[in-house]
Parts: sequence; structure tokens; C-alpha cells
Amino acid sequence: MKILAIETSCDETAIAVVEATGDDSSAHFSILGNILVSQIDLHRQYGGVFPTLAKREHTKNIIPILRASLEEAEMLHEIRQDISESTRSYINTLFSREEGLSQSFLEFITEIDVPEIDAIAVTAGPGLEPALWVGINTARALASIWDKPLVAVNHMEGHIMTALTQEDNSTSISPDSKMKLAISDVATPVLALLISGGHTELLAMNEWLSYELIGTTRDDAVGEAFDKVARLLGLPYPGGPEISRLAEIARKEYSESTYTLPRPMKNDGTNDFSFSGLKTATRYLIQSLGEIDDATQKAIALEFENASTDVLLSKTLHALKDTHARTITIGGGVSANEHIR
Repeated sequence: MKILAIETSCDETAIAVVEATGDDSSAHFSILGNILVSQIDLHRQYGGVFPTLAKREHTKNIIPILRASLEEAEMLHEIRQDISESTRSYINTLFSREEGLSQSFLEFITEIDVPEIDAIAVTAGPGLEPALWVGINTARALASIWDKPLVAVNHMEGHIMTALTQEDNSTSISPDSKMKLAISDVATPVLALLISGGHTELLAMNEWLSYELIGTTRDDAVGEAFDKVARLLGLPYPGGPEISRLAEIARKEYSESTYTLPRPMKNDGTNDFSFSGLKTATRYLIQSLGEIDDATQKAIALEFENASTDVLLSKTLHALKDTHARTITIGGGVSANEHIR
């Protein structure tokens, strides 16, 4: 099965063409085309993702990215096609809130042949609503015109599945693949720690593709806390990687943290998280110090990262005892943090 996959949940527009074979017990994936455009530089001036700007950029980028991904997958074949007035009216209505997208979509769709795909998948949530609708409506339009099944994808489930993939050298998938991946021999139950700017949660997959939320944040997500503390320290956006970079330098210079920050709910016996108190304590610490130099900045980054990691580790170990999980995964943007991994 060949799938066209669309993602516009936040500040990246991404479209991939994936060939999938196998079943739940052993799935193989061949990435035939994969194009991504990031908006980080545009949002940096706001210190975070600005939803209406994200929507505008998705609207501008999605058709060129669609063209590029199909071309990379060698599925872009030019042919002149006519579209009925009723179909044009449907497309215009569908894109009524995405200025200019209806015109660019119709211009593109009338000059290419239907690609050899079997289904269209799109991120339906969670995410920024204005951004999500650009991808959702594009997927709906393509599914309608090309007469293909449409699959709505929860991108948190995507994080779990991505974390379970491994490089695949199997010959059962396309030799033209840009990347080969597989999911196989996964021992259940699976415990997934999902950490990002919008989410901090623990999920159990007791049976394949069946999930139970067993822990979540009661206030801020850990990624949000990283970004807000980075802003307090005067670090550029995105702040999480900047805190990690400074903390890693400090970790090599100091044998222990210079400052002490709280570990909220670390030993409360639940699988839930709280990062609001840690963020507030860090703000009060910075305010009490007045002007901070580079060494102090690094020391605070180190202690904040250590405190966050201690909480995540403690909660995950507690959840492991609750679930008797045989596999653990970590996903989401904050999983890129080397110390946390």
C-alpha cells in the first residue's frame, strides 16, 4: 500500500509518500518521497509559534511541497485534466478560509495525473487548529478528486509508532526507497513517554494499537516549561535546545549543580506531572540574582534540566511498575534532549 501523508499540526509543513507492507506483527515502510519546510526562523521574533502566521505559511507552502514530494517519489506525471464546475465549487467552499489555496490547488490538480497511491493520511490533531485545517482540507480535497480513502491520524500515536521503528534492510520493500524502516518484534505491554511543547503524558499500549492514558501533566507541558525558562534566561527561540546546550557545557564543568530547584510531584505516588511550580521557582531564582552572567546562565540551565529529567524519570519508573511494560518508548520534540534520553 502506498500512502500520501500530510502534516501541518504546528510550524512545519511536511508531506511524505510511504509504501507499507506486512501486518501488525511485522510492518515494513519505504519512504519514497519526503519534503519538509520549517517555519522556525519566522516564529523566532515572537518567541514561540504564532498560529495565524503558521496557517499563512502552510497555505503558501503546501502545494509546492505536495508537488515536490510526488516528484521525489517519481509519481508526478503531467497531464491536462478538466474539472467540473460542481467540483470547483466544492474546492472553493472547502478552502474558503485559506486565502489563495483554492486557486493554487486547482491549478496544480488540473495539470497532473492521479498518482499511484492507495490512501491519503493527514494529521487531524492535536495541534494548532488554524494550522491543522490547512492540511485537513488539502487532504479532503485530494481524497475527493482522486477518489482515495482518507485516514485521520492522531500525531501523538505517530510519535509512538515512530519511536518503535528501526532501520530495515529487508528486500520486501521498494528498492527505490529513500529510507527503509520496520516495526517488528515489539513486546507488549508498551509504555510510551510523550514529551513536547504541548504534551507530557504516559500511555500504555497493552494490545497493539489500543492505548490507555495513565499519566499526564496537570498544568504545563515540559517543552513549554523549557521554552519559558529559556526566555527568562534571555535565550533565543526555540529555547529547549538552547537550555540543553548550556546544560551540557555546565555538566562538563561542574561536579554538581550550583543551585537547587524543586522536583514537583516527583514522589507523590501518581503518574501525573506538574511543571508550573518548577517554572515559577526558576523565575524567582533568576529574579533574586538580578543581572546574571554566562556562568550563572549555564548553572541555572543545568539545574532546570536536571530537575525536569528527575521528574520524568521518576514518573516513568513508577508507571513501569504499574503497567509491567516490556517495552518503553520516548517520543515528541523534547525526546531530542540527549540528557533526558
